[in-house]
Amino acid sequence: MTKTIRIAAAAYPLDWFDTFAAYEAKIARWVAEAAGQGARLLVFPEYGGMELASLGGEAVARDLEGALREVDSHRAAVLDLHARLAAEHGVHILTGSGPAYDAPHAGGRPVNRASLIGPKGLLGHQDKAMMTRFEREDWDVVAGDGLSVFDTDLGRIGVLICYDSEFPLLGRVLAEAGVEILLVPSATEALAGFTRVRVGAMARALEGQMIAVHAPVVGPAPWCAGMEENTGRASIYGPPDRGFPPTGIFAEGGLGEAGWVYADVSTAAVADVRADGVVLNFRHWPEQEAQLSRITRLGAGVVKA
Repeated sequence: MTKTIRIAAAAYPLDWFDTFAAYEAKIARWVAEAAGQGARLLVFPEYGGMELASLGGEAVARDLEGALREVDSHRAAVLDLHARLAAEHGVHILTGSGPAYDAPHAGGRPVNRASLIGPKGLLGHQDKAMMTRFEREDWDVVAGDGLSVFDTDLGRIGVLICYDSEFPLLGRVLAEAGVEILLVPSATEALAGFTRVRVGAMARALEGQMIAVHAPVVGPAPWCAGMEENTGRASIYGPPDRGFPPTGIFAEGGLGEAGWVYADVSTAAVADVRADGVVLNFRHWPEQEAQLSRITRLGAGVVKA
């Protein structure tokens, strides 16, 4: 199994396309650029697929339901495109997520789905687990049905899509399943939203002692319903411990700066820090339970020594 790999995290702008061929050309350029820099794992953002709403025309792209259904109608072609590119360049790609209406549990509503594709083809999907208020109340996008763990020759990979990264138990169950590289694609309108995901991704890297890859949508897309403003920076994080950057940040781009951010990471370093780090967050996690049953409530009075 590969121990050190180069990862590419996309800060990805949404573009208007008149034809699917124009979308194909864009994705081909992005993949070729990252592969040309030696990246073996390429991570596109949450709702990166929403730019395909433009293929339905302006009225469809500006309509919440119309945009979702238009994007979903191209899903098979999108998977085929990424599979061809992954095979051509010998890379793994997490696709930009988008709506999928065919989830058996979803009652005809879409899930928010990202797919992991390797050089030999589709490895599987991850549907977002925790819906934001916009997804619940406006888009009626529904939660997925569990988490996936991907065993690859790059290491064991898990995915927490945007808001998912803000919930520690999701990250913990992936860490316990042996995940070494956590992918966190995101789409956030405001700086506060981006910061919440950033803090969540860094916290998951800290407590799970693993690598986290944060890939956001950036820039305006005023023609696309729900994606009009997008704030973020691409970043790759690790636990701030032995064998990792002391800041916990391998690499990061500028705020709103479109393009790839690269880092060379080691899955062996993940194993080492979990076994013998300066701190042992991953190993010591169960010790929290003993403290949870004993809560002392103190009033405003003075406690005598």
